[in-house]
Amino acid sequence: MRFIHFARRALLTTVAATTLVAAGSAPALAVSAVPDKAPLFNGSVYAIAYRGSTVYVGGSFTSVAWGGRNYPRARLAAFDARSGAMLAWSPTANSTVRALAISGSAVYAGGDFTKVSGSSRDNLARIDAASGAVGSFSHRVSGVPYALAAGNGRLYAGGSFTAVDGSTRRNAAAFSLSSGALDGGWRPSADDSVHALAVTSARVYLGGAFHKVNGVSRTLRIAAVGPSGGAVDRGFLPTAPAQVNGLATDSAGVYAATGGQGGRAIAYGSGGGMRWQRVFDGDAVAIASLGGTIYVGGHFDRACTTVHNGAHGACSDGSVARVKLAAISSGGALTGWAPQANGIIGVRTLAVDRNRGALGAGGDFTTIGGQNRKRYASFD
Repeated sequence: MRFIHFARRALLTTVAATTLVAAGSAPALAVSAVPDKAPLFNGSVYAIAYRGSTVYVGGSFTSVAWGGRNYPRARLAAFDARSGAMLAWSPTANSTVRALAISGSAVYAGGDFTKVSGSSRDNLARIDAASGAVGSFSHRVSGVPYALAAGNGRLYAGGSFTAVDGSTRRNAAAFSLSSGALDGGWRPSADDSVHALAVTSARVYLGGAFHKVNGVSRTLRIAAVGPSGGAVDRGFLPTAPAQVNGLATDSAGVYAATGGQGGRAIAYGSGGGMRWQRVFDGDAVAIASLGGTIYVGGHFDRACTTVHNGAHGACSDGSVARVKLAAISSGGALTGWAPQANGIIGVRTLAVDRNRGALGAGGDFTTIGGQNRKRYASFD
């Protein structure tokens, strides 16, 4: 991911009219602040995906430690969600895996790689979820996918690319989940990179560094497009104050994690109106919704008590410690959940395991609450 820090003078009129819910009493937390035991990764974790009782992880790591043993795992790994025990699943990617998506018996991976388990795959691959075998799904991607999402019979990809199989695709593309073919009808055009995707039956949400999608005004860094044709949904036309690094949805609306002069977690209604926002002293990179609580991860160390911050994102009107991880109630109140991950980069990705009611976090941290949790943690 790329994180951009810049002043946002145009945001001032927006935040002046926005009410920030003050920290106070919070509802029951959806997950514990104490992380479960988990495998230890020797390199960054960029992506997490769940399928049944299995956790799939992608990143830049080459080895995973569990139970006193080191397992060679070249940027892809799988383990049991409950026990943490490593599974035999071990396809190998020759460079960083930045995104994962699950559909049926397939694990889709996107990133910087050119080979998976010795087979040529241009930054995108389909892998059998049980055996780890590389499928026939193969496309030429002129650039790098940063985000993948499966739904509506399609695999959606967002990133920094210009074409797929020689056909123009400006930072967004879709593929048939049944045939694997490039979807000729879904082709929204973003004028800069797409870093995040969220899919519903009615919309595909895009987030990133772009200024416009399909040339439509008020699609600055966040937009909704149709799931089959890719036309901009003009019923959702908010703007984001800075690059959108993560997206999540639930029945209440859409959530964005942004960078900029301090990061923000922003809740939008289905019509695009801002419901609330929380401000941090560093980039918000990942966001997830579980059980009515919104979880945020990123580079930050503190959560601001108002929407005001100053140079380098420092909170202007008070703050509370929230080191790389925070949780927000459905109404926008900061909760007491504060696991405290270490490191500069901190958290890169969050994923929800709805079967267990658990939250997974990945990134560059090596401890959570002082406990040894190298680059992956799970909270039940």
